[in-house]
Amino acid sequence: MTRRRLAVAIAAIVAVAGGVTAVTALTGSKEQRVEADPRLPRATAPVTRGDLSDSTQQEGTLGRLGERKINAGPAGTLTWTAGGGSVVERGERLYEVDGAAVRLMYGAEPMYRTLKAGDKGKDVRQFEENLAALGYTGFTVDDEYSTYTAAAVKRWQKSHGLEQTGTVGPDRIAFAGSAVRVKEAGAAPGDQVAPGRPVLTVTGSERVVRFRIPVADMPLAKAGARVSVRFPDGEEAAGKVSSVGKTATAGDDPQDNTPKIDITVSFDDPKKATGLDESPVTVNLTGETRKNVLSVPVNALLALPGGGFGVQVVENGTVREIKVELGIFGQGRVEVSGAGVREGMKVGVPSV
Repeated sequence: MTRRRLAVAIAAIVAVAGGVTAVTALTGSKEQRVEADPRLPRATAPVTRGDLSDSTQQEGTLGRLGERKINAGPAGTLTWTAGGGSVVERGERLYEVDGAAVRLMYGAEPMYRTLKAGDKGKDVRQFEENLAALGYTGFTVDDEYSTYTAAAVKRWQKSHGLEQTGTVGPDRIAFAGSAVRVKEAGAAPGDQVAPGRPVLTVTGSERVVRFRIPVADMPLAKAGARVSVRFPDGEEAAGKVSSVGKTATAGDDPQDNTPKIDITVSFDDPKKATGLDESPVTVNLTGETRKNVLSVPVNALLALPGGGFGVQVVENGTVREIKVELGIFGQGRVEVSGAGVREGMKVGVPSV
């Protein structure tokens, strides 16, 4: 048999056998049986060197901070309310009853009593802090409502055309943690209102983004973690994770029961938070970036019998397994290191 015919015969055998079964090579008068490694994978991928980031993207919703009700202080006829979408700041009107305004002050304590000279408590200090912030001073900000506090209140009352009593109560003041944005009215002008009846539904004025992240990705969304938010118009704004939920829940999607945690993002510059409330946004969690590291596709990893992970190295038609140490995961790849791992070597993967 000529060499040309011998080569054709071998090629035909390999083609029929799929390159896996035995091939007989003729060497003089002897036969040598050479078998391909049955562990050879269908596909390989190279070990590459470069920067790897464990960043991820999550779909979120643009909104506002916590929703709450503003209840009426006095009884009477509602004559005016701040409009939906408007932002009310310290000292500004929230609503009016019988033509008299109830104004917003900042604080966590509710306005539950009429304050007068001689009263003491946290609510006194809270009110005095607001009075001073509005420019009505001449007293010491503390837990005691003094005659000097009453004098400042009279000046405040005079500036708004009110009777100068030196006392103040829920019929003139309502407290919230900060400026509020009116979401909707709970009553309309002309309605009768009474103490405790909702007049407005408000949220915080600050724009935030809320999204949910799988528990496995929690290390990327710790409080203070840096993010960028992309809006529907393509613009982006920087921010950080401001709060992280305490409880993981499966959510409402029947196709995905992965436990997830609620995350809230605040913006570095709230003015850059464009878009309508409840509009969808994309949150980019930047995570950690490792420079000049070796990595392989995640699906190249093998669980080793003795514990740990390895990869299947393919060289010269043979296969061997080596153990690797894992670093960060990102973009479908994982950082690997260990003896014998080098750039450019081929590792087996289930598919390409």
